[in-house]
Amino acid sequence: MALDKLDQFATEIGVKVNEALSQPETYTQIGIIFAIYLLAFVLANRIRKLVPSLDAKKEVTATHPLRNFVSKLGILIFPALAILMLRISIEITESTIKQGWLVQTALTIAILLLFNSVIKNFISNHLVAKAFRWVGMPLLFLHLLGVLNALIEILESISISVGNIDISAYGIARVTIFGSLLFWLGRVSNRTGRDIISRQENLDQRTREVASKLLEVGIFFLIFLLLLQVMGINLTALAVFGGALGVGLGFGLQAIASNFISGVILLLDRSLTIGDYIELEDGRTGVVRELNMRSTTLETFDGKDIMVPNEKFIVDTFTNWTHKNKSQRYRVDFSVAYHSDVRKLVEIIKQVVASHPQVFSGEEVPFEERPDCEIDSFGDSGINMFVEFWMEGVDDGKNRVGGDLLLMILEALQENGFEIPFPQREVRMMNKDFSVKTQQGG
Repeated sequence: MALDKLDQFATEIGVKVNEALSQPETYTQIGIIFAIYLLAFVLANRIRKLVPSLDAKKEVTATHPLRNFVSKLGILIFPALAILMLRISIEITESTIKQGWLVQTALTIAILLLFNSVIKNFISNHLVAKAFRWVGMPLLFLHLLGVLNALIEILESISISVGNIDISAYGIARVTIFGSLLFWLGRVSNRTGRDIISRQENLDQRTREVASKLLEVGIFFLIFLLLLQVMGINLTALAVFGGALGVGLGFGLQAIASNFISGVILLLDRSLTIGDYIELEDGRTGVVRELNMRSTTLETFDGKDIMVPNEKFIVDTFTNWTHKNKSQRYRVDFSVAYHSDVRKLVEIIKQVVASHPQVFSGEEVPFEERPDCEIDSFGDSGINMFVEFWMEGVDDGKNRVGGDLLLMILEALQENGFEIPFPQREVRMMNKDFSVKTQQGG
């Protein structure tokens, strides 16, 4: 009995195939499909030549994630153009030759092949790729055949009620499928975003890490909201609850929120970066070692860490010595005796200071940045001199140059016979007779 039905079904299929092959409209549709694929192939090659970044063969060595993504998009140009022209041709064939089933079949196959190409070229995770092939492709095929809605109605009819909540097989399947898809997209977006941020060499390492963390929080917060929509949860009630919770937290965590927002502002305006030398309004100084969302860590040259709330950098004044230009000007003071040859001394000190390896000197250095020795003032015991010089970095810690220069200046003064004056007092006897009489009277 079963064999008879199978034989009858095969006979009916054969009759329908013979009828289709005997109709000229069938060959017209075959010609249209062939012409569409040929035209799509020519146009796709032309587009890839005009836009080289879409050619995957030329961009095979690209290391930037965006360039890799764009080059892979070039693979989809040909099937995408074919699908577009097939969809247009369906309307034309149905209105002219009153048939379009063969073009419709070609369109369905083309969409499935495009979906498979996307899985092959854009999904590197084998488990996710299998899920798309064995779950996503059948669902897409049912949708193209127009029977997916009927399947959804059947799954919706399979449900149970728990209080005021209705749980259906379709709801569970929808949350499972779309939830998995959203979290996978979130992971891919987060990984790609972190890769792009890590390649921004104009940002320091800590800033890139914080920016990556902000990106991750933003992506998964968006995914959480979309998942709530998929689950059918009313976001209006959630917004009211979140507003009430925010007001409560605002009073209790006002300082933390202020420091968090200040940290975001510091990241955006880039007024602080790792390695900057900072002088606070109260006189404390240190090098920026960490930029957190709540505070900034300054390391002093004596090994101490200063935890500064981010809000302090927004509301108070501070000095950033090395933010845009790490070159700094310093001066060293000393004194010489009044009988010194100051003109000779000036040239000697300039040469001595210029010989230090960390001091900017030489013909290639602008004149105003070369070492310069001048008279500062005339003191009670000698001539007060100073020498100015430019160097890279801060004159402190391991980069201590001022102490080296003082020792070099002292040695130069001693070698060339210049005296460093001691405190001197001059006593004058104004009335010698008065003092003699006073002694005799005694």
